[in-house]
Amino acid sequence: MTIRVLLADDERLVLEALSALLATDEDLDIVAEATTGGTAARLARRLVPDVCALDLNLPGKDGAIGVIRELQRARPSVRYVVIASLTAPGPLRAALLAGAHGCVSKTSSARELATGIRMVHRGTRYIDPVLAAEALSAAESPLTRREADILSLAADGAPIHEVAQRAVLKPGTARNYLSSITTKLKVANRHEAAHVARRHGWI
Repeated sequence: MTIRVLLADDERLVLEALSALLATDEDLDIVAEATTGGTAARLARRLVPDVCALDLNLPGKDGAIGVIRELQRARPSVRYVVIASLTAPGPLRAALLAGAHGCVSKTSSARELATGIRMVHRGTRYIDPVLAAEALSAAESPLTRREADILSLAADGAPIHEVAQRAVLKPGTARNYLSSITTKLKVANRHEAAHVARRHGWI
């Protein structure tokens, strides 16, 4: 059985090298390549690959996590392998919670990625043991689900009244939430809070 694969990485040389190496395996068919989250999501919607192998930090769509969340609704049959660095335990943990079925280190060989793709396609998980240890050691979020949602809505620097409208709150209530968030994360303002929360994969 041939496994139809979509590859996505924002580094064109890496993408082309992986595509060429994986294409030498008779059971893997590289049906599409993408360098952004938006392109990956659009191609996956149209082509419906068996497996998407996505760089965790794809530009656009909030990276691989945004792509996975969108496609889970639109194309539930697709499975996902994320390719991550050892310096991203928080986002990797968030990707696994979002629905990724496997993860491979950026330092892995194309053979290891191919193995991960095959295992994920068979319905089992494939998680690089070093990455798994990093992800599991990521700190638990001190934020409630509502606080995380509000911080996400405020992360682009919108004024309080706009954040309040997005969250369907009164401006004073939105301000109180953001004050509580900055206190919990021990930072000076919501911009620093958003940076910390993203780094740890809490939003």
